[in-house]
Amino acid sequence: MNSPNRLVLILGDQLDLNGAALKNFNFETDEVFMVESIPEAQYVWSHKAKIALFLSAMRHFAKSLKESNHPLTYIQGSHLSIVEALKEKVIQDRITHLICVEPGEWRLKQQIEVLSKELDLHLDMREDDHFFCSHQEFIAWTAGKKELRLEYFYRLMRKTHDILVDADGNPEGGQWNFDQDNRKPYSKKGPGIIDEPVMFEPDSITQEVITFVKKNYSSHPGSIEEFWWPVNRLQALEALNYFVEYRLRNFGVYQDAMWTKTPYGWHSILSSSLNLKLLNPREVISAVLVAWTKYSLDIATIEGFIRQILGWREFVRGMYYLDMPQMAQDNYYAHQRALPSWYWNGKTHMACMQDAIGQTLQYGYAHHIQRLMVTGNFALLAEILPSEVCDWYLAIYVDAIEWVELPNTAGMALFANGGRFTSKPYIASGAYIKRMSNYCDSCKYKPDVRFGEVACPITTLYWNFLIKHRSQFESSPRTKLMTANLKRISDEDQALIVGHAEHLLNNLDNL
Repeated sequence: MNSPNRLVLILGDQLDLNGAALKNFNFETDEVFMVESIPEAQYVWSHKAKIALFLSAMRHFAKSLKESNHPLTYIQGSHLSIVEALKEKVIQDRITHLICVEPGEWRLKQQIEVLSKELDLHLDMREDDHFFCSHQEFIAWTAGKKELRLEYFYRLMRKTHDILVDADGNPEGGQWNFDQDNRKPYSKKGPGIIDEPVMFEPDSITQEVITFVKKNYSSHPGSIEEFWWPVNRLQALEALNYFVEYRLRNFGVYQDAMWTKTPYGWHSILSSSLNLKLLNPREVISAVLVAWTKYSLDIATIEGFIRQILGWREFVRGMYYLDMPQMAQDNYYAHQRALPSWYWNGKTHMACMQDAIGQTLQYGYAHHIQRLMVTGNFALLAEILPSEVCDWYLAIYVDAIEWVELPNTAGMALFANGGRFTSKPYIASGAYIKRMSNYCDSCKYKPDVRFGEVACPITTLYWNFLIKHRSQFESSPRTKLMTANLKRISDEDQALIVGHAEHLLNNLDNL
């Protein structure tokens, strides 16, 4: 039999046997192509656990493809980029048609389109069906709007897909958003007993991958000694079921809470499985809705979780494809400082950064408040070049794929696009971190001191940021209360804050 002339490219974050790429697959003429590209883990300095998760999930998926009799070419440890390996395969086998799902990175999407033109390939690039909202639907929603805000998009998604709405289209519980009910810190005594997420012992495939990563990526950041992530469809389903049975009940109220040596809290830890396409968001929401009825759970918890999946996840994907490649270049405040070296090793005197970065290096994970209000907040206040911060987030988290990482980091955490889809910069002083965690209890810095040797750097930089950008903050109803607090600080103290902030900004590596 001649080599098939239709090639189906499956990328490492498209691991679904029922996904769009394999629709109408012809077992007689078609072939699946997958490649483990070493350069893909090197263009940002990827965490060992992230590399291992992708490679293990890919190899488990390849096993499923073989068991379902899909013709497959699977290349391990290639020193070529994905597109270079694809080009070699296309030329060698005289491929005429290339089928793939749209990549989650603009860079790779462009490269595949260029290659297809270069080799005169018939390219069938299909939209990813692991989302509720198509690109065209999102573009239609944005038409004529001066402001693009999650809340209104989220309401549309609820109504369109009949989720948490009554027969008249009104929100369950009488309101669309219960965010105010989902921001509580743990008790001063701590979080108490938390049901840990289900963890999976590495099987032989994963153990081989771990050995491979240790050998080939030894200089990369992070640890791989506690690798327990779901790497196949069955494990992802088990993780989902465990979450809704044992952890969902406390997710809502404590989703913003932080505590030392409590890396997962009550969070679902499902983002990596969702982003690898081991889970479909529809089945995740369905499982949560079943648990809501079965266990009579609080509507605020259910709504808060569904807003993250049906609202924010869909919204940032829409914004990514709408605004790329400009999104990756935006730098509203013209920040140019280098990322402090301790972002890669956690060696800083700031206890909050020690904990958030330390657990990130250990597991490749931190929850959304640690990312937004600790590492992200500091990066904005410290005037770090947005592209350096975005590269760090893309490299360091196991669930980071650019379509979801870049809008969250550049757009939300760093305000790099000047509020394209957020109404204010998300900044806070050390007081917020003290309120939401116990980090400050063990820190050499004091969150309520604005300048001087014992002043919390986050507090100093927060007030410095407000002073520097006072006119911007005073022009918005959502932020003018923040600058109103500057009136309580004397001109002399404001000058001391600015002076101390300049010292900190010039010595970021030593904080």
